[in-house]
Amino acid sequence: MNKETGKGRTMVGKVISTKMNKTVTVEVIRTFAHKLYKKTVRKSRRFAAHNEMADINVGDSVKMQETVPMSKRKHFIVIEKL
Repeated sequence: MNKETGKGRTMVGKVISTKMNKTVTVEVIRTFAHKLYKKTVRKSRRFAAHNEMADINVGDSVKMQETVPMSKRKHFIVIEKL
């Protein structure tokens, strides 16, 4: 899973924090139907992603890709701002 080869899963999410240096916190929301009740369920998960771009702010939508672990919590890199 490497940014040079384009391997690894990609996800789209919303930036919720930019307080760390070169790191943003991205919240990814997925929706799916409940198996039994067929009701639409929303689940969210937060990821720490490496960010080299200076123009990303809270509330922006970003596309991130899985990469080799950079630290204990950081294993995604921001590819582009949507």
